[in-house]
Amino acid sequence: MTEQASLATTPLDGLHRELGAKMVPFAGYAMPVQYPAGIIKEHLHTREAAGLFDVSHMGQLILRGEGSTAVLESLVPVDIQALPENGQTYALFTNDQGGVLDDLIITRWGPECFFLVVNAACKAQDIAHLQSALNGQELKVLEDKALLALQGPKAREVMAALSPEAAALTFMNGARIEVGGIKVYITCSGYTGEDGFELSVDAEHADALARRLLAFEDVAPVGLGARDSLRLEAGLCLYGHELSTTIDPVTAGLMWSISKSRRADGARPGGFPGADVIFQRMSEGAALRRVGLAVEGKRPVREGQAVLDSDGRQVGEVCSAAFGASFGGPIAMAFVERPLGEPGTALSVDVRGKAIPVTVTRMPFSPQRYFRG
Repeated sequence: MTEQASLATTPLDGLHRELGAKMVPFAGYAMPVQYPAGIIKEHLHTREAAGLFDVSHMGQLILRGEGSTAVLESLVPVDIQALPENGQTYALFTNDQGGVLDDLIITRWGPECFFLVVNAACKAQDIAHLQSALNGQELKVLEDKALLALQGPKAREVMAALSPEAAALTFMNGARIEVGGIKVYITCSGYTGEDGFELSVDAEHADALARRLLAFEDVAPVGLGARDSLRLEAGLCLYGHELSTTIDPVTAGLMWSISKSRRADGARPGGFPGADVIFQRMSEGAALRRVGLAVEGKRPVREGQAVLDSDGRQVGEVCSAAFGASFGGPIAMAFVERPLGEPGTALSVDVRGKAIPVTVTRMPFSPQRYFRG
């Protein structure tokens, strides 16, 4: 079998091809990297109106049964007990060394029932990780679901025309709605820094729902290329780049993802893998920190390239890079030595032997516009 023939497809595969998408392998799936408009136009359309993304390759899971809250709290440094029904939280699966196995979104559906969305590339290991912690609870993998993301400043207007309940949602909250008779679980969330929604729907209805959304003049299809540049402008981490088994939450700049109640001085300290290592790092500081870099000129930098100080000494490494269409030039995220991570610090990146000037910049590069009510 060819690589293309062996790839999994999402329920929207036919629609992508009908729309002229360039399909590429991604996390074992054939996914649209861009449509005929191109990455820059798709990026800008999402910032100005509304972009529709297919994220059905992500893993959708349900954890339920008595003790499910405790199971999750044994795996992530989050106050799951305090999560309200239909409330969401960002979470990290940590390991014993304080590193990160994956990042995920957890939504409470009931007293002991949770909806989890995990990264496509980590899906199998995340399922195994969760199963190893079960003690009579049920973990169900939703193989027959699609996941769409509608992102951008016009997304709320579009959803208001389809569902008043959806239009009333605030950031990191969800609801069960119907769109034209199609049952959908919708959350006010996303990965672009914009106001927007993610819609979980039965696979058999995904095509009809997508076409319903694309019928709005403000909505255009957007591929993985613009999804990456949008999340980078928003200062959001991507697993395998800013997060890994050897990168802890403190180094990654995600201390906010460790709930106060689960910290060393909290009401329920620790209890998750690597807690002592992470607490020590929180107290003493990490050697490296994640920073944003604005690149001088138009020449792009790339992941893995060395970051240099004024003496030409390597002081870090680029972890993500893209052209920031809204920012107006090449941008990057990097891990650099902590004393050099202050905004305004002049550094450079070694691009094939040429030192390209960069400046440490506050993130996000483009303002986050989540709707908090």
